[in-house]
This record gives sequence, C-alpha cells and structure tokens, in this order.
Amino acid sequence: MLRIVTLNLNGIRSAARKGFVEWAEAQNADVLCVQEVKAQQADLGDALGRIGGLHGHFHFAEKKGYSGVGLFSRRRPKALRYGFGNAEFDAEGRYVEADFGRYTVVSMYLPSGSSSEERLAAKFRFLEAFLPHLAELRACGREVVICGDINIAHREIDLTNWRSNQKNSGFLPEERAWLTRVFDEVGFVDVFRRIDPRPEQYTWWSNRGQSWAKNVGWRLDYQIATPGIAARARRASIYLEARFSDHAPLTIDYAIRA
Repeated sequence: MLRIVTLNLNGIRSAARKGFVEWAEAQNADVLCVQEVKAQQADLGDALGRIGGLHGHFHFAEKKGYSGVGLFSRRRPKALRYGFGNAEFDAEGRYVEADFGRYTVVSMYLPSGSSSEERLAAKFRFLEAFLPHLAELRACGREVVICGDINIAHREIDLTNWRSNQKNSGFLPEERAWLTRVFDEVGFVDVFRRIDPRPEQYTWWSNRGQSWAKNVGWRLDYQIATPGIAARARRASIYLEARFSDHAPLTIDYAIRA
C-alpha cells in the first residue's frame, strides 16, 4: 500500500505545539503533504525538516510567516519541482512536486480569496494559470496525486450551509465550475468522493462560534488523482480525534507499491 496524507497546518510550528509531529510519526505514511507552513528553512531545524523518517521538501513563500507548502517522503524523489512556472504565485510558495518514477505527488495550496476582493481576483488568476498546468500533468504519462487545500467546496454535499454561502469565496459558481472542469474535462478524479459518498464529511471548520463542536464544516482538502491510481484507492479517512489546525488530515491508501 501507498499511504498519502495531506493537511493544511495553519503554521507548522503551531501544529507541532499541538502534537502534530507525534501524530504524523505514528501514521506510517509514505508521503505527507502539508500546506500553510508559515515558516522559512531556518525556522524548521532538524525537528521539523524530517518527520518520522520522512525527508522534507519545501516551497517557501518569499514573505515571512505566509503560505508555504511541504512534501515529506519516505523514498527520495527522482526529481523535485518547486513552483509551477507562474511568477506571481511561485513567490507565494504554493507548489512542490515530487517524481517517484511510476507516480508523482504534488502538495499545493490554492489561494483562499475570502479576505478581500483583491485576493478573490488573485484566486481567479491562479485558477486560470493553473488549469493548463493540470492538463500537462494529466498528459505526462505518469500516475499523479495532487494533494492540498483547494479552498473550494465542489458540491452542496461538501459544506453544511451551502445555501447561505453561494455568494462567498469557496462556493462561488465560477469556482465550482472550475473544479468540475478539472474532473470532467481534464480528467482527474476526486479520490475521497470515489470512496466515500456520505454527507457531513468535512476537513475545515471556522474558528468562529461552535463550528467544530457542531460539525458546521467545509470539505476543502483533496487528493485529486489520475484515473489509474484513483481506481486503486482502497481506504480514505479524515482524522477527527485531535486538532492540529483548523483543518483535519485526509489519509488515503492506494493499492500500489510505495
């Protein structure tokens, strides 16, 4: 089995203080993708640069304390790519790609767009620039798993209050249509939904009110894969027993040799 875990940390140092490292070391993951690291290389040290025998590879934002993604792997990748070739968003540390030969894993963090009209416009620029890159990945001839915080709930089943959020970033018709294109036109598969069609399966909860306690959430974290490896997904789980950030870890096991 190939076990892949993804989690938006909302700060790797903050998550570490809440027990993230000890939890991650016990997961027997082959690849651990993290987003919103909010750190630089000098901040990590040995304690956070390697976790549970996994080697860390990071794409940091130029701005300190902002964004940043990482990918920890048991095997050393044959090749690594930092950024997807867009100057605006590569400066924000949103993409790291690891080629393991028979398969490729990506850790990525899509802009939120909820803080201002300016950031929403940036989110739409990202979507426009990233779709051709996804098409290139789909056509590369390898199996690909893209992990990360997509910051879009695809369907009504993917958030609690869908009626009241249709005009909010994360559930806008244009965002949802973009994700539909990723699946229906480009040909990627929403692996979690392939395995688990149940409602009320969320990965993010607002810190406001009683969202976590009442399970008023959104499914914003995905593993999106090419059809071949998606068909080999056997188990999917969202870890809810402890909180390391405002997101929950998503783990999927694939029936291929790691």
